[in-house]
Amino acid sequence: MIAAQAVLETKMLLRNGEQLLLTVVIPTLLLVLFSSVDIVDTGTGESVDFLAPGVLALAVMSTAFTGQAIATGFERRYGVLKRLAASPLPRWGLMTAKTLSVLVTEVLQIALLTVIAFALGWSPQGNPAAVLLLLLLGTAAFSGLGLLMAGTLKAEATLAAANLVFLLLLVGGGVIVPLDRFPDAAQSVLGLLPISALSDGLRDVLQHGADMPWGDLGILAVWAVAGLAAAGKFFRWE
Repeated sequence: MIAAQAVLETKMLLRNGEQLLLTVVIPTLLLVLFSSVDIVDTGTGESVDFLAPGVLALAVMSTAFTGQAIATGFERRYGVLKRLAASPLPRWGLMTAKTLSVLVTEVLQIALLTVIAFALGWSPQGNPAAVLLLLLLGTAAFSGLGLLMAGTLKAEATLAAANLVFLLLLVGGGVIVPLDRFPDAAQSVLGLLPISALSDGLRDVLQHGADMPWGDLGILAVWAVAGLAAAGKFFRWE
């Protein structure tokens, strides 16, 4: 039942034009544009080496947080979640299916973005296990926050808030613009955001060859535990 629901959730996600815009089109355009045109000073080395890890982090956020929050919010509004909760599929099974759907979509995103980045001259390095751990913790953190938003706000409010947060974190989360371009006081706050921890952690590994970015992993772990716990406590099915 969980596998069947996960397949259905994935198909629905990939057929939604707005979700495809968030999960595929925007990250791809950002990667190609900012790698090809010298708009933002990304420091020494190839621009794509700085941008690719940040865009991978953005892809995770767009699927696990923004896309999941919007889709789940409207499912809750139209009574879909209420009906599914009354089916033989248990509630934890539904959430598991949604998580599997997010992971499948992220695999497709990362594969596409990786191919494009290699075509642009990307030269990744570092520990693949660290990359996988960062992506999994980032997914857990953003999933918890997305479900918390979808389960507590009205669908329209979720739509507006999720897109607003996406835009704000795109600008201030170290995805395209390095955090050291911001004032010192802002850097200390922005560095604690999950998108900053994920993009900086991926950049440390893939660009600078770090082994395990424990600080960034710790920040993501805190967000993951807090977000999932809050979602489990406050999520309303109706």
